[in-house]
Amino acid sequence: MTVTIIISNVRNYRELEIWKNGVIIVEKIYEISAKLPNDEKFGLRSQITRGSVSIPSNIAEGCSRNSEIEFKRFLEIAMGSLFEVETQLTICEHVGFLEESDLKDIMLLLNKEAKMINSLMSKIRTNNN
Repeated sequence: MTVTIIISNVRNYRELEIWKNGVIIVEKIYEISAKLPNDEKFGLRSQITRGSVSIPSNIAEGCSRNSEIEFKRFLEIAMGSLFEVETQLTICEHVGFLEESDLKDIMLLLNKEAKMINSLMSKIRTNNN
């Protein structure tokens, strides 16, 4: 069951494709992180899952802000988290924890998310000039 809180004058993050895609990324990251060795529970596994959760969380938090500039700042934070996750996945592949085939779909999702976030940030920049 999903509980929805409606607050007037606040963007509805649940309607944003970047938020929806972010949630899908989290689901996929949890599936991938389950393949990591148990001794990575507090290492890369923890880092990757926390980073992925940060992506849609920052988009949602940014939606609650009163200005476009503040919203953009949270999008920048989400983008930083996305790059962290991408880097951590690359490290997992390089050290032999994951195969390239494990990463193909998630890397496509991350690329799509980065493009959407970047596009929205550009739109905000244009509207504020």
